[in-house]
Amino acid sequence: MRYVESVEGVRPDQLSGFFEGWPNPPTPERHLAILAGSDRFVLAIDDNVERVVGFVNAISDGVLSAYLPLLEVLPEYRGRGIGRELARRIVVRLDHLYMIDLCCDDSLVPFYRSLGFHRFVGMGRRNYDRQSGGSSPRQ
Repeated sequence: MRYVESVEGVRPDQLSGFFEGWPNPPTPERHLAILAGSDRFVLAIDDNVERVVGFVNAISDGVLSAYLPLLEVLPEYRGRGIGRELARRIVVRLDHLYMIDLCCDDSLVPFYRSLGFHRFVGMGRRNYDRQSGGSSPRQ
């Protein structure tokens, strides 16, 4: 497994299969734009099949805080430590900050706790009609 922090040479067709269970997922092209627009990200690439098999991204002010909106590993690659390594690498890059926050399903709390994260109450708002990353003019 190769881990990279650049989208150089990454094609949209190498990003298929992510956003499992989303009714209206971003296209691979939008996924590439999400990565390119992130402050930091790490990709796990299986060179044997020339495919991105996992990723994590971060949005940060670079001074105090960062948010990890997405971490995903393709189903057929889970259980191999790839998600743990992605999380470890992004945390190393952001560890100079006061806070690194994320939201996760209850089933993932033990995973993130094992990486040094703590449970706290948070709130969120979702515009599901924009789930694919499509945009409309702001009013």
